[in-house]
Amino acid sequence: MTENKTKLPKGLHVLFADDEESLQELIRFELPRMGHTVTVCPNGETALAALQQDHYDCLITDLDMPGMSGIDLLGQARELSDEIECVILTGKSTVESAIAALRYGAFDYLTKPCKLIELESLLQRVQSQQQLTRKIKAVSHQLQRVEGHNQLVGNHPLMLQVQALIQRVAPTTSTVLVRGETGTGKELVAREIHNQSERSDQPFVAVNCGALPENLIESELFGHCKGAFTGADSQRTGLFEMANHGTIMLDEIGELPKNVQAILLRVLESGEIRRVGDNQTFHVDVRVICATHRDLESMVQHGEFREDLLFRINPFEIGIPPLRDRIADISLLATHLYHRKQPVAKGDGDVFTAAALATLESASWKGNVRELANVIEHASILCDQLPIDVHHLPQRLAGTDSQTPAPSVGATDFSGKTLSELEMWAINQALERHEGNKPEAAKELGVSLKTLYNKLNNQLDKSA
Repeated sequence: MTENKTKLPKGLHVLFADDEESLQELIRFELPRMGHTVTVCPNGETALAALQQDHYDCLITDLDMPGMSGIDLLGQARELSDEIECVILTGKSTVESAIAALRYGAFDYLTKPCKLIELESLLQRVQSQQQLTRKIKAVSHQLQRVEGHNQLVGNHPLMLQVQALIQRVAPTTSTVLVRGETGTGKELVAREIHNQSERSDQPFVAVNCGALPENLIESELFGHCKGAFTGADSQRTGLFEMANHGTIMLDEIGELPKNVQAILLRVLESGEIRRVGDNQTFHVDVRVICATHRDLESMVQHGEFREDLLFRINPFEIGIPPLRDRIADISLLATHLYHRKQPVAKGDGDVFTAAALATLESASWKGNVRELANVIEHASILCDQLPIDVHHLPQRLAGTDSQTPAPSVGATDFSGKTLSELEMWAINQALERHEGNKPEAAKELGVSLKTLYNKLNNQLDKSA
C-alpha cells in the first residue's frame, strides 16, 4: 500500500505466557532481536484476554502456571482461531508431557531451560508453516474460481501496450485499476502484475465483489471474531489477511456497498484492518488491484461510488481492449484456447480451417474472450479429428440456424408456477440469450448485477 520497495516484513506476532519474571524479560528482549513482535503475559488469564483482543501468529505458553494451565490456554486459543500455532514450554522433560501437548494441538514443545537457538529455529518452522498455510488457502480459494491454465495472449498493438504497462507497474507497490468489458481478461492482467512483482511467491487472492452476499461482504474481506454475529462460532480470517504480503484483486469494485467503500478507503490509507466485532486493528501488507467494467465516474456523479475512493484506487490505470478491436488476435487466441482444453490435440496440422477462422473473425464477440473460449470448447467437443471446420462451431456462428428468438410468454405454460419460479425462468432466459454474460443479462432484466447474483445464490441455497 506504500510506494516504496522495502523488504516485506517477515516476523511473527507472538504471544508469550509464563509466570517466571526472568524468562519474561529475556523474551521481551530476544524475540524482537529475532525479528518478531511479542506480547508478554504473566499468566493464562491475561494471555486469554490478549487473544480475545488481537491477532497472533504464535502462542508460546508454559505448561504449568498458577490458575489457567498451558493446556487450557492452548484449547481456548484454538477455539478463538484455527490459524494460530501453539508451542508448549515445560520443565518436565518427559514423553508424557510431549504427548499431552501434541494431543491438544500444539505445534511443538520445548523443555526448560531451552536454548535461544532452539527457540529461534522453532519459530522459523512456525513461520514457514504459516506461509504455507496462507498459500494453500489462497490456492484453494482460487481453484473454486479458475479453470485450466490462463495467460495473456495477443500480438495486436493494443495488447502489446497492455503488456508494456504491466511490465512498468508490476515492480512497484502501486494500486492499479484495470478497466474493460466483461470477458476481456481483467483477472489475467491482475495475475500478470502479481507474477511479475516482488510478491510473486506470496498469495494472490481474487474476489468478485458482486458475488458476495451483501450482509457478509465485510466479514469476507476483513474477517470476524467469534461471536461477532449469529453463526460466528469461531474467529474467521478475511481475504485481506489471507493475502498478507501478497496481492488481492477486487473484481467488480463498483458493486461494493457505500459503507464497505468507506472501510476499504480507510484500509488503503492506513494499511490496517479490523475484523467484524473487534475493537483492535492490525497491519497487513497487501497490494490491491481493482477491476471494473462499469463507468465509475458516472457512478460518482450519481452518488453510487465514493469519489475519494476512486482517486485512491486509480493512481495507475490499465484499459483492456474488447476482442472486436483486435480481430487479428483471434487466430492466435483460438488456437491457444483449444490447446488449453485439449492438451493432446486430436490430430496434426492446423487446428482450424480457413473458413472456420473467417467465421470466428466475422463474429461480434459481445462476450469477448470468455465467449470465444466457450465457442472453442463447443467446437472441440464436436470435432473428432482436426482441423475444426465451420460445422463444428455453434449454429449461431456457423449460420446454419440464426439466433433463435426467445419463446413468447404466451407460448409457455406458466400454470401452477410460483412468482419465484417465474422470476428464475426470466433470469435463465436472459442468461441463455446473453450466453452466460451476467452483466448483460442484469442490464436486460433491469436489475443490478449484485441483485442478479443474490437471486442466483438464493436459488442455489434452495437447491442444496
